[in-house]
Amino acid sequence: MCFVVTKSFLLTCCLPVVLMGMRYYFSRKVILHYLDCALRTDMSDIEQYYMKPPGSCFWVAVLDGNVVGIVAARGNEEDNTVELRRMSVDSNYRGKGIAKALGRKVLEFAVLNNYSSVVLGTTAVKMAAHKLYESLGFKHVGVVEHYALPGMTHSLLERMFFQLRYHRYRLQLREE
Repeated sequence: MCFVVTKSFLLTCCLPVVLMGMRYYFSRKVILHYLDCALRTDMSDIEQYYMKPPGSCFWVAVLDGNVVGIVAARGNEEDNTVELRRMSVDSNYRGKGIAKALGRKVLEFAVLNNYSSVVLGTTAVKMAAHKLYESLGFKHVGVVEHYALPGMTHSLLERMFFQLRYHRYRLQLREE
């Protein structure tokens, strides 16, 4: 189509590279903004946000003296749920069962604290993450198209080159 419109072979060949570059630029911009936001909010004071409030906790997986994974749980007394948050495993240690162990820790915490369910939301695009949640017993309960991360500007270019789906999962531990 580009060649038909412009009659330029060079422009037609360069267009995919330009488009890929723009997608990379906007993806990187949004993700770095999101990480900056996380480091200024809950991750800037883990103790205050996850350790002090009742029904919340934070775990760190350590291997050979190195932090290789983290996960948090944040309780919600109103609906008697606990939210699994901030699960992350160092890319060099993925596929070794660390995320599954961290997820199980949150589930144990929820049972010990008499929560009726565990919920989580993720923008993960890797199928392995979704399979992990399902292997822990979570059921996919919905998806939000065109999800906006904190820090997104919603500009036209940002919407064109960076779109996310937000998947919600729930694991019912007991009926209320």
